[in-house]
This record gives sequence, C-alpha cells and structure tokens, in this order.
Amino acid sequence: MTLAFRCRKGSSLRSLHAWLLSFALIAVSCSVPTQADAAGVEIAILRSSDLKAYNDAIEGFKTTGPGGTTYTEYDLRGDLERGKQLARKIRASDSALVVAVGLKAALAAKLEIVDIPVLYMMILDPLKHRLNADNMTGVLLDIPMDRQFKIMRAFLPTLRRIGIMYDPDKTAPKLKEAESRAPTHAFQLRGFPVQNEKETPQQLRALLSESEVLWLVPDSTVLTDESIRFILESAVAQQVPVVGFSSELTRLGALLSMSIDYGEVGREAGLLAKRIVNGEQQLPLKPVSVQRIRITVNQKTARYLGVTIPKELDSLIDETY
Repeated sequence: MTLAFRCRKGSSLRSLHAWLLSFALIAVSCSVPTQADAAGVEIAILRSSDLKAYNDAIEGFKTTGPGGTTYTEYDLRGDLERGKQLARKIRASDSALVVAVGLKAALAAKLEIVDIPVLYMMILDPLKHRLNADNMTGVLLDIPMDRQFKIMRAFLPTLRRIGIMYDPDKTAPKLKEAESRAPTHAFQLRGFPVQNEKETPQQLRALLSESEVLWLVPDSTVLTDESIRFILESAVAQQVPVVGFSSELTRLGALLSMSIDYGEVGREAGLLAKRIVNGEQQLPLKPVSVQRIRITVNQKTARYLGVTIPKELDSLIDETY
C-alpha cells in the first residue's frame, strides 16, 4: 500500500529538517523602527535574527498586543555582543516593555535590562537558560505534558505502552518529566536511548516490539533527513502508530501530531503584554503556555492501521492528510 509518507517526501523532509534547526540558524543588524500608532506606550522588540518563525511570532504579537502602541524593532542577527549594545539602548529609551524573540535576544535583555519588564518568546526550555529574573516572563514553546497525554488518550483510548527514542545528552529532562506524568494518565512510558544515528535501527526494533505507540519528540540525533522515513515506515509496517510534534510528520505518515503555531505563540505573548502594560498583572510572573494547539491527523495511516478516530474529536482536528 502507498502510505502518506511516500508523498512529497523530499520537500516534507526538508521542511521538517528546517523545523529542527530553526533555532540554531542565527544570523546581526538593527532594523528600522516601525510604528503601530502615534500615541500610547512604546514597546521594544528585540529579535535574535531574521527568521520566518520569529517574524510570524512578532506579527502574531502585534495582533493582540496593547492598543495604541509604538513598536521599535531591533535585530541582533545572532550577535550577543550587538544584542547587549541594543539592550543598553533600549534601557535608556522610554520603552514600557521589551519583547525578546529568540534565545540570544532574551540573554542580552537579561544581562542589560533590569528595570523594564521583559517578555520572551520562541525559546526552547527557557528555564534551562535561567531566564527567570524578577522582571522576566514569557510564553513557553512546549505543549504541557499533561495536555499531550490527554490528547493521546482521547485519540487512542486503549493505549497503554508508549515508547520514546531520545539522546540522553539532549532530551533526558523531557523524558524524565514525561515518565513522572505518564502514570497519572494510566500510561507506561519507556525511553530507548540513542547516542548516535547508528544506534537508531537497533533501538527502534526494540521499541516497536515492546510499545503500542512510538512518540516522537524533537531530537536532532534521533530525527535526521535519513532516519525520518525509515522510522515512520518501520513503525507502520509493525502496526505501531506514531505520534509526532509537527504537521510535516503527520504528512509523512505519523498517525497524529500536536504542534504549536508560531503566530499563536506571538498572539499569546501579546495578550500577556496587554495585561502587564494595563497593570492587570505584575511581575514576577510564571511563563504561560499557548492555549490553542494544532492537531493534525493522517487518515490514510489510520485506515491502514485500523485505527478509528472518534467523530466527537473532529472539532479538535485542524487538518487531515
């Protein structure tokens, strides 16, 4: 049978590879200030680099941010030293809030800005980078673990045993968190360590023989252009559904994926900024999660695996393949 992941293989693999590397592609410059309105508060947007993902988040921010705002935008182009210079310039301005987009922008803001609220977004694992100063908060790029488990339970009600392949040097903390939450949802979760790409086939065979579902997490050791198709084909051949983190994985053959739209990250950040600027919430604040997530389902894979998606879940699905 021809599966969905055999279609558009080349472009989809490139798109997924770009997703995995999007936060590593850092380029340095200062852009021309733009204005949302001539009056109102001033918000400085400090961007790590000129990536589409960052730009989508910024546009989303502007759609829900405080009304009557003047936006002044700065671009580090990946240069932390340049970022610190720009942060000092922002500190001397009349900005009521700083939006740090990407890790280097947030680090520069943390080092140089202590008396202006800083709201970060588009950062993987901000706590790992100690972005917890009293004047900092932000929007998380991860979907809460409990929410992911609830979605898996809804779509796969009889599921019990979940397998994850992971690089201990990269994603061990995420695995530990998942292991601690899995029993709450009546799941048994087991990790299969992969320290280099050569270990993938052996660990995949072990996982597929012992698990009812393969849960893919963002890990550049496990998921490469060469391994993605092999992993998905092997899982489907063994009648093991795959749960992913990107619509590209669903397009390639995963049963379903849960992901976050970058524009939605920005919109959530805009709502948080509005509450801060209006005095409805005061720092310090814990970072918030995106409320609306994107769910995609591969109906061809579902039919091949004999999985029936309950009709009552149709309203939760954003796109099918």
